[in-house]
Amino acid sequence: MKLFEPLDVGAMTLPNRIMVPAMVTRLSGEDGHVNQDITDRYVRYAEGGTGLIVVEAMAVHGFKAGPLLRISDDGFIAGLRTLVQRVHDASESKIVPQLIHFLKISRSGWRQTVDMLSLEDIDRIVEQFGDAAARARAAGFDGAELHSAHAYTLASFLSRCNPRRDDYSGETLEGRLRLLGRVMENVRSKAGADFPIGVRFVVDEFIKGGYTVEDAKLIALRAAQLGAAYVSLSAGGKFEDAVHEPGHVPYPYTGFSGDRCMPGDWYPMGLHAGMAREVKRFLNEKGFHTVVAAAGKLSDPDEAERVVSDGTMDVVAIARGLLADPDWPRKVQRGTRDRIVLCDYCNVCKHLDGTHMKVVCFLWPKGALQAPPDDPSAAVPAWGEDGGGLTVKLKPGIAELKWAKASGDPAHYDIYRADDDGEVRVIDGLKTTWWQDKTILAGMRYRYYIRACNAAGGAGSPSRSVSVAPELAPSATLIPN
Repeated sequence: MKLFEPLDVGAMTLPNRIMVPAMVTRLSGEDGHVNQDITDRYVRYAEGGTGLIVVEAMAVHGFKAGPLLRISDDGFIAGLRTLVQRVHDASESKIVPQLIHFLKISRSGWRQTVDMLSLEDIDRIVEQFGDAAARARAAGFDGAELHSAHAYTLASFLSRCNPRRDDYSGETLEGRLRLLGRVMENVRSKAGADFPIGVRFVVDEFIKGGYTVEDAKLIALRAAQLGAAYVSLSAGGKFEDAVHEPGHVPYPYTGFSGDRCMPGDWYPMGLHAGMAREVKRFLNEKGFHTVVAAAGKLSDPDEAERVVSDGTMDVVAIARGLLADPDWPRKVQRGTRDRIVLCDYCNVCKHLDGTHMKVVCFLWPKGALQAPPDDPSAAVPAWGEDGGGLTVKLKPGIAELKWAKASGDPAHYDIYRADDDGEVRVIDGLKTTWWQDKTILAGMRYRYYIRACNAAGGAGSPSRSVSVAPELAPSATLIPN
């Protein structure tokens, strides 16, 4: 599989084309230092065989933002160095920190915007990024990534909604790119020209007046001109359409742009891949072969292989899928994908991040802070002679499934469905023995079965299959083509 071919990214060589993009864990304390839980989380990714691990956003400055890692002074280097060493000892995985600057925000809903920054403030931000990159190199990281995505400072300058009207003006593309250019120059001067720097930004802001892939292609070109080792493409996640809950700090992933950043189960797989293809093609046409990574529901192994093999992108960025099962790369490479703990995109992890709670996966055993270790020898859950006693009952617009608890202490159940005898796919994962399908359509036939899984993803035999074919109401008329 091309997914497991090595790839040169600047001065570092990835063992494969799989990336875990930065995903805040909320496992650090308010002091922002590395602790054992943080270390264990990233070592698990390394043990699972991820090619490039991007450590959750690390603040380059001293603003408080709850439990968030920091790299804002030299006192953080020792802990970060230990983290890096543990990851390097675990596998050939490469590891980089994501460097972030964010503006002030209040529970009242007030937030600082880029036009409130003085030129002296901007100069300070430039220096803070450069200093943080130098600390990243001192800590032994293989490179660093600039967080220029979503709702944060660099992204707010890049946005078409940037309200400044000076040299950093949102009215011109060059004005919007000016801060990124200065930051890259400072990072280069302080961390060294041979230290790989990635740039993460959104391929579409998905807000009214925001930029689209047409601007994203040009932002990627400027990053390449500035010597970026890779560009990492996300989407949305903006404050402009966030839904503010009174008494809580605004969370930029609550509006439509937030849906597009962390698309739920109702969105199609690989929904941003087409835009990534446009960016990569544009860079290549301009004579640049900068590595392109992209995220957005790419945890299906066949889809991940396809987008790498056909040149859509060079690296697949999988956040929630690798959180659910850090052993995803090893299982795919070994041909045991049937053992993958499949992310069902329920977005419990997103909710935990938004409430500043420790981020875990709903599919893990209750109380677990880390994904269970893979154990192929562990017993898998089993059904009785009745095949789980699976039944399905039709209600208006709903197929209600019930089944018996499997023996062997199941951690969760995967729900399989085939539409009109088509491809069978997993459509949900849950811990109960009852589930409702509210996406059925009269005039179609649906077949279901359940598999009970242990904590590491080992699944028992399928339950008995059940089928339903909801009928159209008598008043409905089918019009032939």
